[in-house]
Amino acid sequence: METTNKMADMNMTKLLISMSLPLMISLLVQSLYNIIDSIFVARMGETALTATSLAFPVQLLMIAVAVGTSVGINALLSKSVGAGKYDVTSNIAVTGVILALVGTVVFMLLGLFCSAAFGRLFTDNEEIAGLCSDYLFICMLFCGGTFIGTMYQRFLQSVGNTFDSMLTLIAGAVTNIILDPIFIFGLLGFPAMGVKGAAAATVIGQWVTAFLAVFLNKVRNPLVNVKFSGYKPDKAVLLQIYKVGLPTIITQGIGSIMVTAVNAILMPFSPTAVAFFGVYYKLQNFLFMPMNGLGQAAIPIVGYNYGADNPGRISKLFKTILPIAAVISLAATAVFMIFPTPLLRIFSAGDEMLALGVPALRIISVTFAFASVTMVLGYSVSGLGNGVVNMLGAALRQLIILVPAIYIFSSLFGISHAWYAFWISEAAAAVYAGLASLHELKKKDILRVKK
Repeated sequence: METTNKMADMNMTKLLISMSLPLMISLLVQSLYNIIDSIFVARMGETALTATSLAFPVQLLMIAVAVGTSVGINALLSKSVGAGKYDVTSNIAVTGVILALVGTVVFMLLGLFCSAAFGRLFTDNEEIAGLCSDYLFICMLFCGGTFIGTMYQRFLQSVGNTFDSMLTLIAGAVTNIILDPIFIFGLLGFPAMGVKGAAAATVIGQWVTAFLAVFLNKVRNPLVNVKFSGYKPDKAVLLQIYKVGLPTIITQGIGSIMVTAVNAILMPFSPTAVAFFGVYYKLQNFLFMPMNGLGQAAIPIVGYNYGADNPGRISKLFKTILPIAAVISLAATAVFMIFPTPLLRIFSAGDEMLALGVPALRIISVTFAFASVTMVLGYSVSGLGNGVVNMLGAALRQLIILVPAIYIFSSLFGISHAWYAFWISEAAAAVYAGLASLHELKKKDILRVKK
């Protein structure tokens, strides 16, 4: 009950920081999976880096399904705990575990039958296509760690326990970092596996996270019990999960579609452009993780206080979260503006990638403040049971406007001007998110002052 009391009573700034800081650290650590892989893979040459960049959208899609489903579970569990309906939490949790297992099976089958063909959709270079296939096959065949780990992390987060969630991700990331050079280059008596080694290190790290998350839920989360005995499937629960979860899946999946589409636009210019964009997207994800953590912390806070009929707390959250997000986004912009060359050098960037990437990073970073508004508002409104704002905001900033604009700018003015497309898409998405969030707050009568 101490956790639920802080959701209702703690100073909002302190609550947001206390809940989001572990999430920020968790997500920063989680993003190291792909960054560390790319750093070590880049030492094998630009061909290997391009291959893993082509595979990255499929990894994003798996994460989208896992995170989207678990966000729906998170919002529903937080609301039921806030309303004091502890008798239904087990049924919701079991439904989440079953959905995680279904997602695992689907992507395992796709990995078995489709991974070999994916790389050849974008390149005629057999070496790049083959390396892409090798990497994807392992990541998809053993993807259960992603789905199970993500679900059990959300069980912890749904009751405000973001610290234990952070521990699970740190354990997985440390495992990955240690195993990457050993498996890729063949250290300590292991054979050199190249990109297959990078994939193996990643999935082992994900399974470490999953096992630890299951264990911590068992011993430290009494409010969410996963009991299969007496479980009764409930269509209403499933619909509520995906009312929030499906838009979140689409939101997360938009990144996968965007990277795939931009790769297709950039490949005719050069494989170096594809390699750069893969590096940029991973760097951006890393620097955006604090904003993601802030937004994700808002979901259980909003959900709890919405269930407890406490609109004043929700209004206070919206007034608190935007200034914090602005500070984080400006810090990220400063990093990209001041250190573009060292950032790219981390990935063994050559002269061609530096010539392309340094101005590109500076152009794109101007838009980070707009992105922060779209992201934190979308997550916060998801706590009210509306995932559409988050979905459409992401679609505007990453797909609907961005991809056509990149194609037009690069076709008319060359690759050096393609990055100005981010200015248009991010500004439009921020305006939409602001107006849509205000509409949702009025619709749910959140702006009233409770006596």
